[in-house]
Amino acid sequence: MQEKEISVRVRVYDSVSELPQVEADLIKASIDALDKSYAPYSGFKVAAAALLQNGAVMSCANQENASYPVCVCAEVATLSACSAQYPGIPIVKLAITTKGNKPSSASPKAPCGQCRQTILEYEKRFNTNIEIIMRGENGQVYKVSSAKDLLPLYFSNTDL
Repeated sequence: MQEKEISVRVRVYDSVSELPQVEADLIKASIDALDKSYAPYSGFKVAAAALLQNGAVMSCANQENASYPVCVCAEVATLSACSAQYPGIPIVKLAITTKGNKPSSASPKAPCGQCRQTILEYEKRFNTNIEIIMRGENGQVYKVSSAKDLLPLYFSNTDL
């Protein structure tokens, strides 16, 4: 038997004010999109804003359903909107902001597994990394260079 160690580099900023202006603006777009959230069941709002290679910014928020499996995550909604409105244009950054009812909501939250896989698919599709910036209601901001950082043992088209 052998053992492999997998590590990830997460850049931690004390606040949004420490980010480069383009990223602070993208976080602001995700914060503004929280108002688009429909989360009557969990009360956990998620919004995402994407910066495309052409400079366009698209944002969406989560949409819950009483039948939880048919909910739409903010990240997937945003990536889909980008693809529909700007087909063929790579996404370079994705900012995610969350807001919930619990004290733990204040810290940054990473995308769920399905969203990680979807972000990875967009990276593979355009052969480019998507930098992911995560923010809770306030305080620290986390940043990773790629969905591969959040999903190191990923499944892709090369596995088919």
